[in-house]
Amino acid sequence: MKTVAGVYTVGQVNSYIKNMFAEDFALRRISIKGEISNCKYHSSGHIYFSLKDKNAVIACVMFKSNTKGLDFRLTEGQSVVATGTVSVYERDGKYQLYAEKITSDGAGDLHKKFEELKKELEEMGMFAPEYKKPIPKYAMNIGIVTAATGAAIQDIINISTRRNPYVQLNLYPSLVQGASAASDIVNGIRCLDNMGMDVIIVGRGGGSIEDLWAFNEEIVARAVFECNTPVISAVGHETDTTIIDYVADRRAPTPSAAAELAVFDYMRFEQDINDIGYTLKRSLIRKSQSSRAILEQYRLRLINKSPQNRIFESRQRVSDMQEQMSDIMHDRLNILKNNLAVMSERLNGLSPLNKLSKGYAYVQTKDEKPLTDIAQIKPGDDIKLNLQNGSAMAQIKKVLD
Repeated sequence: MKTVAGVYTVGQVNSYIKNMFAEDFALRRISIKGEISNCKYHSSGHIYFSLKDKNAVIACVMFKSNTKGLDFRLTEGQSVVATGTVSVYERDGKYQLYAEKITSDGAGDLHKKFEELKKELEEMGMFAPEYKKPIPKYAMNIGIVTAATGAAIQDIINISTRRNPYVQLNLYPSLVQGASAASDIVNGIRCLDNMGMDVIIVGRGGGSIEDLWAFNEEIVARAVFECNTPVISAVGHETDTTIIDYVADRRAPTPSAAAELAVFDYMRFEQDINDIGYTLKRSLIRKSQSSRAILEQYRLRLINKSPQNRIFESRQRVSDMQEQMSDIMHDRLNILKNNLAVMSERLNGLSPLNKLSKGYAYVQTKDEKPLTDIAQIKPGDDIKLNLQNGSAMAQIKKVLD
C-alpha cells in the first residue's frame, strides 16, 4: 500500500517480487543440481539445506508433506537434483527453492571421496581398536593443534582452566581450513609429538563438509595414526564426522568435550585425595587400636605362661595344699582325739582297776587263773586277791551257794 507517491512498503516490494517469481514459468517447475550443504532435519519434519556448486549457493527447504517420496537421507557433500519451485519468502525477503522432489546424482564428489578414503584406511587397519592408545588420566602437558583465534581454542582454555589451573597448554597455531590447512595440521601434530606431550587435541569448530575437509585428508589421518602421543579428535559439532575421528585414539564430539577428556578435574582430584587420606587415617587408627589390643592379649598370655609366674603359681598351689593338709590333719586329729576320749571313757568304765578303786577285788586261783565260778573253789583252797594298790593271798573257809 502506498503511503507517499512513488514510495512503497517493504511488504509491498517483497509481495511484488514474489508475484514476479510466480509469473515466471521457468521458476514454477525447475530442477537444480548441486551438493548438499548445511543440511538440518527439523523436529517439525521439514528439511532445510543449501545446494551449491563452485560458483554459488541457493537456500532450499523441503516440507514434511513432500519428504514421503524421499527414500534416502540427505548428507553433507551429497550431489543431488532437487526439483520444485523457486519463490520468495516475503517475511525475510529471501528467495529459495521449495523442493518437492529430490533425487540422488551420484555420491557427490566430497562425499564419495570421503567414503572411498574411509574404506581404504579401514582396510589398512588404521581404525583397528588394538592400535588405540589410552588417554592419560592425569595429563599435565597438553598439545593443541587448532586455529589461534576462534571459539575452539577459547573453549579448550576455559574448560582446562576451570578443571585444572596447573595444566600446561601448548598451542600449535594451525590453519584449519583451506588448501594449506592439511599440511599445517600435520606439521603441528609432528611438532607437538616430538615435544613429548601427554596428549594432543586436534580439532576446530563446526562448519560444512568443505570447511572441515582438511581433517578428511589422508596425510592428516596418517599423521594421527603414526603419532606416538595419544590423540583426541575434536572436529566440529557432535553430528560432524571426519576421517581423523576414526583414526584418533579417542573422539570428542566438540573441542569443549575434548578438554573434559584430556584435563582431569584437579578440585575433584584433591577432594578424592583428602577423602582417601581421611579414610586411610581412620583405617590406620582402627588397625593400631586393634593391634594394641592383640599385643595386650599376647602380653598377658606371656605373663601367664612365664616360668617365674608358673613358679609363683606352683608355690601358691603348694602353700594352699599345705594349708589344706594342715587343716585336714588338724580336723582329723581332733576327731581322733574325741574318739579316743570317748573310747578312753568307755575303757575306763570297763577297767578292773577302776572297779578295784571302788572296793572291788580281782580274784584269781593260786595258779593266777581268773576265778569266775564258785564251782572252781572249795574250802581250804588258796586264792589271790588283787586290790587297787596290791594283792594278798587268802584261804577259803566255807563255800556259800
